[in-house]
Amino acid sequence: MKLKKKVFYSLILFSALLNSCSSKNTIDSYIGFDISKESIDYYLNQKMEDLDIPGISIAFINNGKVVYHTTKGFSNKQKQLPVTNKTIFEAASLSKPLFTYFVMKYVEEGKLDLDKPLFQYLPYPDIENDDRYKKITARMVLSHRSGFPNWRSDYKENKLFIQFEPGTTYFYSGEGYQYLAKVLKHIENTDWNGLELKFQEKVAQPIGMKHTVFIQDTYAKENKAAPYDENGQWIKEKNDPQRLLRQQFVAPASAHSESIDFSKWLIALMNKKGLKTATYNEMFKPHSLVEKMEYFDLNYTLGFFNPDIPFTNLYIGGGNNYGFTSFFTIDTNKKWGFVLFTNSEYGEKLGQDLSYYLLTGPNKTKLYLILGFILILLIILIRDATKFIIRKITKRKT
Repeated sequence: MKLKKKVFYSLILFSALLNSCSSKNTIDSYIGFDISKESIDYYLNQKMEDLDIPGISIAFINNGKVVYHTTKGFSNKQKQLPVTNKTIFEAASLSKPLFTYFVMKYVEEGKLDLDKPLFQYLPYPDIENDDRYKKITARMVLSHRSGFPNWRSDYKENKLFIQFEPGTTYFYSGEGYQYLAKVLKHIENTDWNGLELKFQEKVAQPIGMKHTVFIQDTYAKENKAAPYDENGQWIKEKNDPQRLLRQQFVAPASAHSESIDFSKWLIALMNKKGLKTATYNEMFKPHSLVEKMEYFDLNYTLGFFNPDIPFTNLYIGGGNNYGFTSFFTIDTNKKWGFVLFTNSEYGEKLGQDLSYYLLTGPNKTKLYLILGFILILLIILIRDATKFIIRKITKRKT
């Protein structure tokens, strides 16, 4: 193990020396090689064409700063409206980690205890027939161990139920997050619009997120991209099963944003701003084992997927609403990452492929010669972790 670490850190030092001559026209790959912005542009253009993605907003973060931001394609193909810096997208399940951060504000204020049963704050009539729900805590909800299904509407009975003893295992659940949102609303003695105002007060405004909302405001409605299905067809509102979701405060799925605004929050996470260090430690540590894989464990923290890969500190999120998909990956130690939003069904696929591209860079021969077997293994591990996370998220649709 000691030899492995020595080899790894020697390679990192060599990579750093190579990067000492980097230019402002490049961004860093995950392992430190320069990739030109022209190469990134070409790659994104090709992937958008291959995946039939109408529009994209993307920001790259190096050393805790946005080093490259671009928008491409159309926010509305029918009207030939381009994606601009103002275009707003649905964040889908990227809402979950953002909402988790919001929840941790209440924990720090002493208004919410992560381990106090939620029914003691607010009984839940939708599941009162099953006393097991009285064991569900905020920690269980945020780490997907509530026992609730993802959405009750996924089942023909359309009723909330508990499928296992709360706290005993992992199952991805939007229902749990929404119950917790109801608890926050009750704590504040307000309605959903009031909870939106609290989110703005506690999270968005301090970080400088000017156009990130859970309930669409006038700006979001006027600048929102049109959604497109898996065949690239415009999803008309009357054919949209999630149309009500798009208009309400839905903690696990209704956030609206764009890449520059969202990157401000990701950078806050990297710099541990807005919350105490102990709170960040609680939020980032593994709470649930999603799956034990051959070379690593895939964990879920409070709000984030976290592949337990040596020499990395990766946190990953993906979102999939009908016609809007999104993705981010960050390494909080390296202060590196990217976030993208699309008005298509293939943004998570793009995020997965882009993660691999940013690991290897356009010059793979150079990479293999320098890094050899050890870093190729690292690339494979992260690639496989990202693919697996995407499969997990896509299966459950927010």
